[in-house]
Order: sequence, then C-alpha cells, then structure tokens
Amino acid sequence: MNVTAYLDRIGVPRPAAADAATLRALHRAHQTAVPFENLAIHLGERISLDPDDLFDKVVRRRRGGFCYELNGLFAVLLEELGYAVTRVGARVYGEHRLGPPFDHLALLVSAGRDGTWLVDVGFGRHSSYPLRLADRGEQPDPGGRFRLADADGGDLDVLRDGEPQYRIERTPRQLSDFAPTCWWQQTWPGSHFRRNPVCTRLDGDDRVTVSGRTLIRTSGSARAETALASDEQVLSAYRVHFGIELDRVPSPPQE
Repeated sequence: MNVTAYLDRIGVPRPAAADAATLRALHRAHQTAVPFENLAIHLGERISLDPDDLFDKVVRRRRGGFCYELNGLFAVLLEELGYAVTRVGARVYGEHRLGPPFDHLALLVSAGRDGTWLVDVGFGRHSSYPLRLADRGEQPDPGGRFRLADADGGDLDVLRDGEPQYRIERTPRQLSDFAPTCWWQQTWPGSHFRRNPVCTRLDGDDRVTVSGRTLIRTSGSARAETALASDEQVLSAYRVHFGIELDRVPSPPQE
C-alpha cells in the first residue's frame, strides 16, 4: 500500500506512534474525508474486496464505499502504521431481529499500552472516535452516547443512545470471508443497499448526506432537507460535498 497517498486522502500527516491519540485522529479524519456510500450498486459497478481494487477506488478515484470496503481498507492502513488489527463479523439489528452473519465488518485494534478499541469507519452514522473495548460504561461521542454490552456466547452488542446497532462476534476473520455476503448485499432484491443511493460523511460535528434526490444536513437532533430537483443539482451535490465526479445520476437497479 502507498501509505503516504492514503494519508493524503484523509488529510493526516504520517504519525510518529501507533497509539490511541493517533488512532482517534485517523478515525475521525477518515469519516470526514471518505464517505460511506453505496453508489456502485446504483451505477452498475462491481464491488471488489481485493485490496488493490479498494485502494484504487477510495484513494486514487476518491470514492467511498460501504463497511466491507471502508473498514477492509482502513485495516490495512492501520497494520502498515504498526497497529494490531482483528477483523470481526457483526450482525446488524433490524426492526425485529438481527441480520445474518457477516452482515457487517468491524475492527478490533490494539494500540499497545493504550488498550484495544472498536474501530468502525464503515457504518454510516456512528461514533466519530473509536470506542474502548473493555469499557462497559457510557462513552460520550459527538455521534451520540455509546455503550458496549456483553451478549451471549462472548459476543458484544454496540448501542447508540440506548438503541442496539449491531452485535460483534469475537472470532478473527479475513476480508475474503465477507465476500459472499458482500455479493449478497449487492444482488439480493431485498437488500436495503439496493433501495436508494446514499452518500454521507462527517462535516465537523455535523453530517452531510445525499439520499436519493435529497440533500440532508444534520446537527445533533436538528435536520434540514433540500430537494434536488434536477440531475444537474444531484451531480453538483456529489461533487461539492463529497468530491465525487459522476457522469450520470445513480438510480436503483431494476429487478
């Protein structure tokens, strides 16, 4: 990996130490610079989890991605910088039940004497900073009030503002283990990733999002929406707010 190019992409100089302070800075910078987005599905593009393809997409072409892509590539960067990284699967909470295994990819990152942290730059709206893995108390963050709770079988629930977000298993995985579910998320007609194109990133402590043809700005509990009436306005929103240059508007795939 070209570490310098990746760090330039997220606007961070090469760190001197692989400690918790650096990890916090990298975590926030990544979510500010690299959007969570599912545009490839709505542009008819194939999503590859090959690290070279991920680097090309995120760093060279200055796009974003969803969990498998963003956390998958960020893990490689952290390892290059000296962190010990464990890739773990998670099941996302839906309305009435947990999603399937490998529904989400998260990272457990050791910062030496600073302990182990839950790192996640690929969940969309989530914590701005890593969460301390051993802490079972409330962990305040610009993104909300987070808490980690022990679950059955040694698993771990992640809660935001009292609401469960996903359940982590502790078994170490390889990025390739997530390839079947990544394909399923792209192709299953019932996948929520196929319903609507979404692109979102941190903007300071606020969040800017394009969902379909709506520009959304959220600040705490406040939310402001602006309709994007034309294709030109949609493409301009991607360009201005995310630095993404597209030649056509993403649209949900036809079943």
